[in-house]
Amino acid sequence: MATIISDTSRTFSEYLLIPRLTRKNQSIESVDLRSPLSVVEPNELPRFSVNIPIVSACMQSVSGTSLSIALARQGGLGMVFCSQSIESQAEMVRQVKSHKAGFVTSASNTTADTRLEEVIRLMRESGHSTVPVTDDGTATGKFLGLITDQDFWEFEDDLDNKVCKHMTSIEDVIFGVDGISLREANNLLHRHKKDCLPILDAAGNLSSLVFKKDYVDHRRHPLEMLDDSKRLCVGAALNTHDYKERVPELIAAGVDVLCFDSSDGFTEYQMEGIAWIRANFGPEVVIGGGNIVSAEGFDFLISELGVDFVKVGMGGGSICITREQKGVGRGQASALLEVVHRRDEYFSETGRYIPLCSDGGLANDTQIVIALAMGADFVMMGRYFAMTDESPTPKTSINGQMYKPYWGEGTHRAQNWQRYSDGMSSRKMMFEEGVDAYVPLVGSLAEVLETTLYKVRSTMVNIGANSLANFRESAVLTRVSEQSVVEAGTTNVFQFSRNREFEEAEWGNTG
Repeated sequence: MATIISDTSRTFSEYLLIPRLTRKNQSIESVDLRSPLSVVEPNELPRFSVNIPIVSACMQSVSGTSLSIALARQGGLGMVFCSQSIESQAEMVRQVKSHKAGFVTSASNTTADTRLEEVIRLMRESGHSTVPVTDDGTATGKFLGLITDQDFWEFEDDLDNKVCKHMTSIEDVIFGVDGISLREANNLLHRHKKDCLPILDAAGNLSSLVFKKDYVDHRRHPLEMLDDSKRLCVGAALNTHDYKERVPELIAAGVDVLCFDSSDGFTEYQMEGIAWIRANFGPEVVIGGGNIVSAEGFDFLISELGVDFVKVGMGGGSICITREQKGVGRGQASALLEVVHRRDEYFSETGRYIPLCSDGGLANDTQIVIALAMGADFVMMGRYFAMTDESPTPKTSINGQMYKPYWGEGTHRAQNWQRYSDGMSSRKMMFEEGVDAYVPLVGSLAEVLETTLYKVRSTMVNIGANSLANFRESAVLTRVSEQSVVEAGTTNVFQFSRNREFEEAEWGNTG
């Protein structure tokens, strides 16, 4: 007969944290939220870490270019979805990597003989106000000068004029040379009151650009995720069907983290994929695997060459119906607690620490806190980011309220049948494991995330913890009853929606 687990399948909403001693020398601002995203070998530092313990879900309606950029600037990591062509996904990665950097490869270039009208069109399409002029119109051609939107009047100048009539020639351009440090480049910008500094090689060819706005942005976003070349970091999802073609293109595009995207990662297909990547690209590539919900699944994914991190969760997402459709899955809290216990045993046995990602089952900020307290190193969320301005779906007005479409990767709309197929490429998608819905628009990612992270840090202070590792060690959790849930909300009071009319009625119109 089947094995029956005696414990109930539990969710994050069934737990609360018990306060610990809050120390006088603690402050919310000093709490460190950095977390490893790659395996931590004995006496070594992780190869890759995030500055906040949050990554975006590998979903079409969530992790596009704009959201990945916005999340990296806040210290997290976007996971660009793989249910698209290899070329399209690689281009998204390239766009994130080139969006902001200390030394930027110029993405918009022109020649001296180009018509002004064409340059204006290029500026509109790219969003760039400064365009380098090279002899061949490429990003590495002989540098001739710069043209900016301040060098012409669109509605006054003749748009048939050539660029050479309006550009600033090289003789009058302040530039740096290859080998200059970023600090030296920024000093040149400051000293000469410039917004853009071209970097030229010994032959006078354009090598890269340094922008004042990048320096300002970095000062405003001290936690932003940057690689060794000062480019934003980004992750990308994989499936188990075309990884041999997809992985080389993603690595060439500069991807920082790879992650298999599957509702069930406890499969030989995924193990074969992990082994192939390790054999062809070595141990330095950061690879995530999953999803799993048991200690047995954890042991499978880390065996032999293994993954850097493991995603935990099945059927707990807000638009996921895997449990309903197939009767497979587990309450997110129960799944995470078992895998954390096995992870900690494995650490004691080997000295190797495997980061865990809690994926799904997070309905609010409180449950993010509970997941981290239970032992997750970071969380992966979809709905949370789908509601932001930066998610890739269009805004839609419904009865005067703004919404955004949100659909699961297991839906027909996602056209992602490979993620759920049994390896038979000719078989059509027989049933859906997700729904197609709408979520309310909540504003910019930065604003929403600021509130969430403040709550996380505030809770950690209540527990007397200054880091996530300390938080996991110090946390004491208690189960809650239905009545304690009722007690936790407002009771025996009547709440008004406070608006201007109500306040005027209560206090009088003060003019």
